[in-house]
Amino acid sequence: MKITTEDIRVSFHAREILSGVSIESENKELVGLIGPNGSGKSTLLKCIYRILKPDAGAVYLDEEELHSMSVKDSARKMAVVAQHNYYNFDFTVREVVLMGRAPHKKTLERDNARDYQIVDEALKTVQMERFAERTFSTLSGGEQQRVILARALAQQTPALILDEPTNHLDITHQIMLMELVKKLNVTVISAIHDLNIAAAYCDKIYVLKDGNLEGYGTPQDVLTPELIYRIYRVESEIVYDSHGKMHILFL
Repeated sequence: MKITTEDIRVSFHAREILSGVSIESENKELVGLIGPNGSGKSTLLKCIYRILKPDAGAVYLDEEELHSMSVKDSARKMAVVAQHNYYNFDFTVREVVLMGRAPHKKTLERDNARDYQIVDEALKTVQMERFAERTFSTLSGGEQQRVILARALAQQTPALILDEPTNHLDITHQIMLMELVKKLNVTVISAIHDLNIAAAYCDKIYVLKDGNLEGYGTPQDVLTPELIYRIYRVESEIVYDSHGKMHILFL
C-alpha cells in the first residue's frame, strides 16, 4: 500500500508544528522519520493515523483521501504502534491483542476461533505467548511495547505506523522488532530516534526539524556528517563494518 502526505500543516495556538510537510512511501517500503525532539515526527504520524486532523493538507492511502474513509476502513488498512499506551481497565495481554481484530468484526460480533488463532500467532511472533494471561498493566515498558506490536500484527493490515517503536526495548528486542518489521512485507512508516537503527533498516529517510522537511533519500544519501551536525549539532563519522553495513559514530 502507498501512503502519501501532501502539504500537511498543523498549528497549536500561535505555534506552527508542521509547516507543509509532504512525504511518500511506496508499496512495502520501510520509511523512517528522523529529527530532534519537537521536530514534528509524532505530530505527522498522528495525522497519518487520524488522531489529529491537519489544519491544511491531506493524507492519502493508495490515492484515497484518508478522511473520506470510515475509521473502520482505514483501520483495516493500517495498524499503529504508538509511543504511549494506557488502559483504564485491567485487560489481560490476550484481551489487548484481541483488540486488533476489532476492525474486521461487525457490530456485536463475537471473537471466534480464527481470531484467537491469529492472536496466539501474533503473541508467539513477538515472544510474549507465555504472558497471555498476565494483566497488561503489570508488564514492563518493553514488554508492553511488544504486546502492542502483537496487537498491530493481529490487525493484519497492509501498512504499519510506528512511533519510536524501539523505545523501552533492550538491544536484543530492538533488533528482534526491526528484523520482524522488515520481514512483514508491508508498508511501514516509523519515527526513529536511533540513527543507527534508521541506517540499518530504512529504505528511505525523511528528516524533520522545527516542523520543516530538511532532507530525504536513502540512508547513505541522508545520514552524512554535514546533515547530522546541521540537524543535531553533533560531530559524527560514518564507517562501514566488515559486512558493508553503515554505522554512525558520534564524536
